[in-house]
Amino acid sequence: MYDIIIIGAGPAGLTAAIYALRANKKVLVLESNTYGGKIVNTDKIENYPGIKNISGYDYATNLYNQVKDLNGEIKFEKVVKITKDKEIETNKDKYKSKAIIIATGTENRKLGMDKELDFIGKGISYCATCDGAFYKDKDVAVVGGGNTALEDSIYLSNIVNKVYLIHRRDSFRGEEKYLEEVKSKDNIELVLNSNVSKINGEDTLESIEIKDKDNNIKNIKVNGLFIAIGQDPNNKVFEDVIDLDSNGYIKSSDGVHTNIDNIYVAGDNRVKSLRQLTTAVSDGSIAATTAINEIKE
Repeated sequence: MYDIIIIGAGPAGLTAAIYALRANKKVLVLESNTYGGKIVNTDKIENYPGIKNISGYDYATNLYNQVKDLNGEIKFEKVVKITKDKEIETNKDKYKSKAIIIATGTENRKLGMDKELDFIGKGISYCATCDGAFYKDKDVAVVGGGNTALEDSIYLSNIVNKVYLIHRRDSFRGEEKYLEEVKSKDNIELVLNSNVSKINGEDTLESIEIKDKDNNIKNIKVNGLFIAIGQDPNNKVFEDVIDLDSNGYIKSSDGVHTNIDNIYVAGDNRVKSLRQLTTAVSDGSIAATTAINEIKE
């Protein structure tokens, strides 16, 4: 029997583990993939208070090591089921806990097009910092209109020959400073009011078809397509137990409690207005502290 089981080893989950371990609780962290969540793929973190500049990998590794230094138990197993009685089943074992913190984060949203999944690693990527080096001196495209798309375009512009930044609108959601840097790059071409309508290639990506708002179509030859169109929450496995909104995010009236006693939520997978590293670690500390106090009572 654990005091607290945390599902997810991203910033929210690992922060929750640190707080719970420092309170001398018996803690288990379950992670289906690798520690760090999506932040591990971020080239530079420059907006975290007190840390001027750090890579996502270094930040995530510091968090992971901090948990391990506190003798935290982390198992890389995929959760397949939870119950209202705080029982958890993974692909390898079953566990029981007094409290659960769900901190599963989000995953990259797909375009949902033919050949998209077939070409992952063969021209299609959701992580510019992971795969950008494979496209040195080649032509690539980035799809999206937020900070990630802008940052990916900037990062890639320093490696590749040319970047086509494709966005379905004529204005961007991302921060102005990133947009200004994008516009200052000679090898970034903005393709606005347009969508990717087709992915072309036999065994690997060869080109993409672009359709604008007037349904004009053109083909662009690219070796790589980096998709940055948003995130979807990793909550599907909980839907029979935990209340989700229409987009699949966990509902929480106060940002920490779910509809089930002693099952809490932390991080990007909950309903919230801002999904940033700072809000993830805040969620983790609040969820852990709340769980500690309530299982004590």
